[in-house]
Amino acid sequence: MPTIAITSEGPTLEDLIDPRFGRAGGFIVVDPVSMEYEYVPNGEAQVRAQGAGIQAAETVARKGVSAVLTGYVGPKAFQALAAAGIRVAQDLENITVHEAIDRYNKGAVTWAQLDDAKGRRP
Repeated sequence: MPTIAITSEGPTLEDLIDPRFGRAGGFIVVDPVSMEYEYVPNGEAQVRAQGAGIQAAETVARKGVSAVLTGYVGPKAFQALAAAGIRVAQDLENITVHEAIDRYNKGAVTWAQLDDAKGRRP
């Protein structure tokens, strides 16, 4: 099974999902079967005045993930992820990274379409 990236407020599976994709604290890049993971800080994107979402999309794309689980992805970042072949499940908030992985493994996440990202702000 391919690896996935989950926006995270911290470096562990028990940290909460960060609801912001572009300005997330970091990403947990995980194999959802073996549960082996690494934490990838998102510091470079957090300090950008503009383009944080696109920078974050490049960060996860370099990790070779097939999907991103998060709270919200803006339209430009969504387009960058889609161009890299990365699926997006959003509207995941107030749960831990581990709980998000469980939902993913059970097929209980809703995959977003580009229209879902247009004009919506958290």
